[in-house]
Amino acid sequence: MRREIPVRSSAGHYPIIIEPGLRRRIGLILKSLPGKRSYSSVLIVTDRTVEKLYLEDVVRSFDETPHVKIVPAGEQSKSFSVLEELLEYVAGCGLDRDSVIIALGGGVVGDLAGFAAASFMRGIDFIQVPTTLLAHDSSVGGKTGINLRAGKNLAGAFHPPAAVCFDPETFSSLSKREWRSGLAEVIKHGLIRDPELLSFALDIGSFETAEDGAAMGRLLEQSIRVKKEVVEEDEKEKGIRAYLNFGHTLAHAVEAEAGYGRWTHGEAVAAGMIFALELSERTFGIDLRSAEVEASLQKLGYDTRMYKNLDTRSLVERMKKDKKSRQGDIRFVLLKAPCEPVLMPVSETELLKHL
Repeated sequence: MRREIPVRSSAGHYPIIIEPGLRRRIGLILKSLPGKRSYSSVLIVTDRTVEKLYLEDVVRSFDETPHVKIVPAGEQSKSFSVLEELLEYVAGCGLDRDSVIIALGGGVVGDLAGFAAASFMRGIDFIQVPTTLLAHDSSVGGKTGINLRAGKNLAGAFHPPAAVCFDPETFSSLSKREWRSGLAEVIKHGLIRDPELLSFALDIGSFETAEDGAAMGRLLEQSIRVKKEVVEEDEKEKGIRAYLNFGHTLAHAVEAEAGYGRWTHGEAVAAGMIFALELSERTFGIDLRSAEVEASLQKLGYDTRMYKNLDTRSLVERMKKDKKSRQGDIRFVLLKAPCEPVLMPVSETELLKHL
């Protein structure tokens, strides 16, 4: 069953297409995009893991063989060195302003290829073809970027894709850990905006869901609609889009402090969400059922307290460099009531105490 969700952006509208087997029709999708002329050349960017699984299917969907660039799998590819290598390859292939870059893979590939597309000739089209559940969050909304030693996603650009093409069949190749990483972002969308999605995700969130096409389609569509609604209201993160960073202030600090790759993004976000829920309860004197949510996450296999093994002062120093921080103030997305997020400063003393 095909689902299509239009997203409004500063560059116009782009479609999110969800359909089993879609990876085998990417070439046709490019020809059918509304308002798009024929692309002069195509470059597919993917990593070594996805290359073995799905690259051939995508390449065969084109009449003429596209250019291909393989990057190392993992968070380490979101770096200046890999970006530079990719941009030099783009230029060497002779891509021009009428070319398109296809990001085939997870969030790392999407962020990297999208930033390359935003940078080359000051911006060319790119298409997101996510192959992980986690990338349902990063592929929608136009954020691209790489990591710095100082923190995650500190260099980048807003560059909306020309389309996002989801093939849920690719989720069957995910490991349990990769599945949990993506599910955490679904749960986040439920916590900040959609209680029905939260209940559904916690109830059917076991790894076996990846084999249930109907459940997977519903989970994916509901979560994407939350992201779509928020980014349409605030594309450049001047206001409510910051709410999508619920759980991420601590998560990004944990990822950087532990070393990128030690914990997946979703694993760190799961711990960050429980921390933010408890902090919300203390700040506003309310009951957000954080203990029940934590028990559900632990049942799904998350370690919600992994930050206990890290240096708390170092974590706080990293949080000061978070994109939401202003003039040295650490700002957290908290919930003042269920599904009612607010962005507010939290003192260093309070953070150290709670950590």
